[in-house]
Amino acid sequence: MVGHFQEFEDEYLETMYEFHEDEPQGIVRTGELAARLGVSPASATEMVQRLATRGYLEYIPYKGARLTERGLVHGQKMKRRHRLAEVLLDLLPYEGNDHETACRLEHAIDDDMEVALSRLIRPDAKDPSGREIPPPTADIAERLANSAVSCSLAEMSEGGMGTVEAVLLPVEVKEDFLNQGLGIGVEVQRTGGQFVTEMGQTLHLSDDWQRRIFITPSKKTE
Repeated sequence: MVGHFQEFEDEYLETMYEFHEDEPQGIVRTGELAARLGVSPASATEMVQRLATRGYLEYIPYKGARLTERGLVHGQKMKRRHRLAEVLLDLLPYEGNDHETACRLEHAIDDDMEVALSRLIRPDAKDPSGREIPPPTADIAERLANSAVSCSLAEMSEGGMGTVEAVLLPVEVKEDFLNQGLGIGVEVQRTGGQFVTEMGQTLHLSDDWQRRIFITPSKKTE
């Protein structure tokens, strides 16, 4: 489990990464950071100095701070996990506050979960607010380079084939498709605008459901 104090550190570095997105290498004033986080300037200064001693920030007295290379990697990782979590919640779909829930989920996502989410969510995907998802850090990128990338049925090209590996649908809907022969490990082909299983069943799927069923492509369109 991630400790509460580490979560605070993560939030600071993630927020610093947001400033970095707007102005790479820019110096962030402590007051601006405090306002963004909703904390007092004194608390922000104390945390900035702590993170600076640990090598995550470069602290410039009377001016502010900016991310070091180490801090940039950590902030990028946390922001990526937050936005991946928001996309996942949107796919489920989730009826609560997706931003606040993603803030909690990001601290529970480890490298293995980040890889799993990265395989399901397209690299060029945007979060529900239309913001780009930061690229994976080098360690995650290396793992992804050696694994198959999934796509949703909605993203399959005509003639494409793939094996079902995730179904993010309500239980009652999922059971209905299981009865039609659609389940984990079943091969599906897109043909004539429809989806046909390896057993020959034609699936009738709404656009929304197509977004929530993921396959590992097994054959490129010829």
